[in-house]
Amino acid sequence: MKTKIIGISGSPRRDGNTEILLDRVLDAAKNKGADVKKFVLNELKFSACQECDNIRKDGICIVQDDWQKIFAEIEDADAIVLASPVFFGSVSAQTKMFIDRFQCLWLAKDIFKTYKPKKKKNGVFICVEASDRKDFFENAKSIVKNLFATIDTDYKFELLCSGIDAKSAINKKPDCLKRASEIGEKLTK
Repeated sequence: MKTKIIGISGSPRRDGNTEILLDRVLDAAKNKGADVKKFVLNELKFSACQECDNIRKDGICIVQDDWQKIFAEIEDADAIVLASPVFFGSVSAQTKMFIDRFQCLWLAKDIFKTYKPKKKKNGVFICVEASDRKDFFENAKSIVKNLFATIDTDYKFELLCSGIDAKSAINKKPDCLKRASEIGEKLTK
């Protein structure tokens, strides 16, 4: 049975550094036989968490929009690769908005005790930043680790590349590109 991997780009810039690394991971996994699917958050139509009063207790968000498509794919995935640039010391707004929508799942799992995950997943976090601030990576990682815990995903690999600003500048960082390919290959094992 093929490994099912979901890639999620939280960058507003298409074909930029974040997406280049995400594509490297997904391409390497696909070349090893994985079934991969990529979502670009900036191209989807979904709202931020509305903290609804009439929430369902099974973890399913009542707001019907494109977020539901990703949620359904995540439920069946074997691995999740989340990629975001650093914006103001953390993940991008698109990424944070996506993550916040899992509030209903967190409530079902940790408060109501009504959610049972289908299976454990492996998680990868890819993050690119222009500066060299390790605390920015730590901020972003803490948010992603909380998401992964909520969706029963082991924080298995990370790829953090600093000093990357101009579009496609990551192509001048062979170590980051190589690591992305290695992570993609390891996800299929």
